[in-house]
Amino acid sequence: MKQYLTWSEIYQAVNKIVLQCPKNSKFYGVPRGGQIVAGLTGYSVDTIEEADIIIDDIIDSGKTRDRYINRYKKPFVSLFDMSETNGTENVWLVFPWEMREEGEETVEDNVTRLLQYFGEDVNREGLKETPKRFVKFFNEFLNPPKWNCTTFEGEGYDEMIIQTNIPFHSLCEHHIAPFFGTGTIAYIPSKKIVGLSKLARTLETFARRLQNQERITMQVAEFLWNELEPIGVAVQLTAKHMCMEMRGVKKHNTHTTTTKLMGVFKSDQSARHEFLNAIK
Repeated sequence: MKQYLTWSEIYQAVNKIVLQCPKNSKFYGVPRGGQIVAGLTGYSVDTIEEADIIIDDIIDSGKTRDRYINRYKKPFVSLFDMSETNGTENVWLVFPWEMREEGEETVEDNVTRLLQYFGEDVNREGLKETPKRFVKFFNEFLNPPKWNCTTFEGEGYDEMIIQTNIPFHSLCEHHIAPFFGTGTIAYIPSKKIVGLSKLARTLETFARRLQNQERITMQVAEFLWNELEPIGVAVQLTAKHMCMEMRGVKKHNTHTTTTKLMGVFKSDQSARHEFLNAIK
């Protein structure tokens, strides 16, 4: 969720910091947003050595704060501290200086700078629209369609239901490189069965994030376990990872398989064998 900040909110936050800090404290702003905030205090300095306090516009993960504190041993403050949410609030704050005159966010500018950093000519024809396309891709991929987990009365059906060869695509959270493959999902109903398309929807939903394969496997199994209250759930994913094929060890055509078994698939050997034999 995006929250667009106003200049009035910025001024209020800056004044609050100035009042809470020792009188006439000098502020050094972390490039880039922190420099604007330091200027708004009226007590900004050009170097960290001159400063009493280091200031930034926002603390996200806390890595920047920790780096400055560890290196310079000086107090660090910010207008907003999102690290305190512990990931419970997925809010993206948009500052006034991150907006163009026409009101569009400048996230694309960050992609442009990244391309320039690696020596690309961002004005050549092939790259002119690339930042816009990249942001559009992330918006699309990381926001899978919403859906309802429709269930029905099982009518006494108590045998394994298995869906194989479900394609999925994801992005490695370590390198933001694609990994993709197929999944197999099985469950043994207790009282409820689920619409068949929902098994594929479940895998798609958890895959379309910055992920790792092990987590997707567990999340799919746990979601179905909680939603269906079945006797057992089994999930197996097999995928190729571009972070392994294109970089690092560079081993091509290597497949990684992960499995999560719950309920009777984990506790009953015959049920586990039935699942494993069915997917050979």
